[in-house]
Amino acid sequence: MDKTLRNYLVITGGYWAFTVTDGAIRMLVVLYFHLLGYSPFEVAMLFLFYEFFGIVTNLVGGWIASHVGLNLTMHIGMGLQVVALAMLMVPDAWLSVAYVMLAQALSGIAKDLNKMSAKASVKMLVPDQNSETLLFKWIAVLTGSKNALKGLGFFIGALLLQWYDFRGALFILSAGLFMVLIVSIALLPAGLGKSASRPEFKQLFSNTAAINWLSAARFFLFGSRDVWFVVALPVYLYSVFQWSFMEVGGFLALWVIGYGIVQASAPKLLRQSHHGKGPGAGSVKNLAFILAIIPAAIAMALHSGFQPQVVLVTGLIAFGILFALNSAVHSYLIVAWSEHDKVAMNVGFYYMANAGGRLAGTVLSGWIYQTQGLTGCLWWSAIFVLAAGLISLYLPQTGRG
Repeated sequence: MDKTLRNYLVITGGYWAFTVTDGAIRMLVVLYFHLLGYSPFEVAMLFLFYEFFGIVTNLVGGWIASHVGLNLTMHIGMGLQVVALAMLMVPDAWLSVAYVMLAQALSGIAKDLNKMSAKASVKMLVPDQNSETLLFKWIAVLTGSKNALKGLGFFIGALLLQWYDFRGALFILSAGLFMVLIVSIALLPAGLGKSASRPEFKQLFSNTAAINWLSAARFFLFGSRDVWFVVALPVYLYSVFQWSFMEVGGFLALWVIGYGIVQASAPKLLRQSHHGKGPGAGSVKNLAFILAIIPAAIAMALHSGFQPQVVLVTGLIAFGILFALNSAVHSYLIVAWSEHDKVAMNVGFYYMANAGGRLAGTVLSGWIYQTQGLTGCLWWSAIFVLAAGLISLYLPQTGRG
């Protein structure tokens, strides 16, 4: 097997294994702490540090990776996830809100170290500037498969909780990820992604216009999803449609899996393979403006009295397809537009904006749903996507502005 392909498969396999544990631990924490009698607000607070430290990690993670290598930061992320899983195996008396928030903080750091390292590493493995189509395909498969497997992780977490109880499930997940970590350390070359120039700490913030505009668009793009998907939608499905917890979780998991499949298929769906070129700034702009129509249309349909279950299910599918395509192009462009010595820092800065959008969307989702209902969340989603589209107008066609 070609060495480059082997390294890509090792990175992807490690990313897959980590992602399954990331989805599973979220489902385990939500279900188990609900059973322990935690209020919905307390359960939500458990994930606050997970999102916040994702922002911090993405900011400094790229700078760290440029000094020590992407493979090392990826392995540190896996190791921290093993520790986070092990921390939750303690007796119930130890599982205070503060303690679990600390464990989730480690998990958030681990997740974003792993994601940043895996995606930036692909750039190292496709050095030929004429291989844009191959780079788009590899990024799309890595990103799409990650989201599909995170949805699978929701199922696995619930299944392990039912079969082996909370601590048994955590032991299986941590032991499995530890074995993957050992294999990855043994197979990946040392120093992958290590920068020869050793950038200074003050260079954490990108001074490239294209990267800054793309990051700003990413903030609003992911905020537009989470402002209605994270809190408002599951609460609405449970309280208004009276779906069971498993029905709500299963439906959202299937949506995430389908979303990941669309992301992985983005190169074929967008048909951007002519002359070895991947999609450009025009694709980001067009997809954003089309996507903005979907949440607005759902809100108007609900307000007009159409059958809400049909409206939400079909609307969510349409939103997921367009959002997945937009996200896939974004993920490709941040890697394609980054120079090899700056890829880790640019990807880290970019996913800091991604994490910031998720945090803002999560907080707004609860507040807007409480004050304005689901239709209010949908209108804010449309506004956020429109903002992403308007920001995309400033993206240079070459990505080197």
